[in-house]
Amino acid sequence: MSEAYHIPVLLHPSIQALITDPDGIYVDATFGGGGHSKAIVEQLSPKGKLFCFDQDPDAKKNFIDAFSATNATFIPQNFRHMQKFLRVNGVSKVHGILADLGVSSHQFDTGDRGFSIRFDGPLDMRMAQQGTQSAYALINESSAEQLQYIFGHYGEVRNARQLANAIVQTRNLFAATGGIRTTTQLRDVALTVLKGEKNPYLAQVFQALRIAVNDEMRALEEMLESAASLLMPQGRLVVISYHSLEDRLVKNYMRAGNAAGEAEEDIMGRKNVPFKVITRKPVVADDEELSINPRARSAKMRVAEKI
Repeated sequence: MSEAYHIPVLLHPSIQALITDPDGIYVDATFGGGGHSKAIVEQLSPKGKLFCFDQDPDAKKNFIDAFSATNATFIPQNFRHMQKFLRVNGVSKVHGILADLGVSSHQFDTGDRGFSIRFDGPLDMRMAQQGTQSAYALINESSAEQLQYIFGHYGEVRNARQLANAIVQTRNLFAATGGIRTTTQLRDVALTVLKGEKNPYLAQVFQALRIAVNDEMRALEEMLESAASLLMPQGRLVVISYHSLEDRLVKNYMRAGNAAGEAEEDIMGRKNVPFKVITRKPVVADDEELSINPRARSAKMRVAEKI
């Protein structure tokens, strides 16, 4: 696994929390550069199995080129389809599921993917690079109200309405040349309404758009729903998130088994929850890891065990 692709975040604590049986079946729901997968396989016996999911074609290429484990299988799908494709592979129950959410260093550092504010590239942002609506389509076809919701809800951008109106005005002005086409053009529009520090603001704008393009919150919710069904008793769910919306959703599912975070009760008033929370507070990167990988600063890891 090339560290240039992506340095795995919280590698040792996540693998330690995940593996309960070396002979078991495990899922890396976000293969990426394969760092977590490699560490998982190293902890498995010859009987153990690993299934790796990732919708990004670059991740698939990385698996083929660099991952030699014979007990690992790559499935080129969004993790929201995890349960379906595990069944295709004859698997109905697993011992553990790991998901490292967000964008890999490789995706951020590849300008033509459109994820980063640091490069000029097309407004794409599609994880799968096919089949879904691109960032260009959202920016140039959404109403001002829809854009305000995207930036306000997914990015918590404080002047989302002002930004949305500026985008609509700018795309109309340049309609003859295709509207707002590149990351630089979007960045320039955002800077016209900037209030506060440049980098945090632009990161929030790009994050919100990426989440909307890839339907990330609903995909995460579907993955968490399927995890409750897939995990066998005492199986572990380990999730590393990078912003408050993700972390809140993960926390609610682990605590209550649903997005709202309110556990269902039976007629006797007993709470019906699928998980036992292992980490009362999220695990974060220590100073040593942060010195090597500053991108781990926002990472929060939560762990739950299937009841």
